[in-house]
Amino acid sequence: MIIVLKPHSAPEKEAELRQYVQDLGFTVQDIAGESTHMLGLAGDTSHLSPETFSRYDIVDHTIKVRESYKLANRRFHPEDTVIRIGDKTLGDGSLAVIAGPCSVESEEQILSIARDVANSGASFLRGGAFKPRSSPYAFQGMGMDGLDLLRIARRKTGLPIVTELMDNAHLDAFEKHVDVIQIGARNMQNFSLLREVGRLKKPILLKRGLANSIDELLMAAEYLMAGGSHDIALCERGIRTFETATRNTLDLSAVPVLKAKTHLPVVVDPSHGTGHWNLVEPMALAAVAAGADGLIIEVHNAPHLALCDGAQSITPEVFHTLMQKLHRVHDAVRMD
Repeated sequence: MIIVLKPHSAPEKEAELRQYVQDLGFTVQDIAGESTHMLGLAGDTSHLSPETFSRYDIVDHTIKVRESYKLANRRFHPEDTVIRIGDKTLGDGSLAVIAGPCSVESEEQILSIARDVANSGASFLRGGAFKPRSSPYAFQGMGMDGLDLLRIARRKTGLPIVTELMDNAHLDAFEKHVDVIQIGARNMQNFSLLREVGRLKKPILLKRGLANSIDELLMAAEYLMAGGSHDIALCERGIRTFETATRNTLDLSAVPVLKAKTHLPVVVDPSHGTGHWNLVEPMALAAVAAGADGLIIEVHNAPHLALCDGAQSITPEVFHTLMQKLHRVHDAVRMD
């Protein structure tokens, strides 16, 4: 529900109304426009009626919001959310590129790739320390040792690190040492994990589930925001369809749909979205043209030897050329 206030309402009256709303158990979000001031109510408002607030003479009218997600809703937060980590940003109109290997394999490997992607203009370093794999016999990542190597790479390159959290048992380590916590597709609806991660109030990259709708992705973000985290980026990484030519079906229409529905930044993963290294470039360029705020791209210095997802990884050389093309497309679609 949105409470629309009358123009030039007295601040003390607004404070009284806000306290009343909070006493009812709702989270209050200020929505300020050029000539309007509104209060957004997050919570179960199904039992409320417009008459609930009629005794307050500063209330002009109320609006029922049909969508279940409130905090993630653009109607509650018209301005785009900008995530800032040091001098790196996501969602401010610039193009943020997260790059690195699917999994951390050794110190030499992660340092070599980190230096290469940093030199090519990447904003963040990705790398899996803990890997969710379909097969129990596949490489599962280096665990805490891999996280330590990511920290070394961050120290030597200055790139903030993005890595996936799979288990509540590692919350403390991720809170202390990870810049952006990734919630993978398989955990998008792991609500107990979302609640705990939300309480950390750290930047989060939330990936869309393999067979989840856009509204379900936004409800997962709502879990995180209800816990207290507001620096959340949504990631389209392909959904499962009947098509077998690609690993997944990359839903690029999700980018403008999400940009209309939510204020949160939108990132696209063309690596998992296609599963083929030669499709990463065209889909990355298309994602930028569609309005994505960022990309997450798998880069490996020896894809044929990669312990995880080598088929969808591009080399540092290919990445360097791609970065030049991406910025040209980004500049072109944002021309006045």
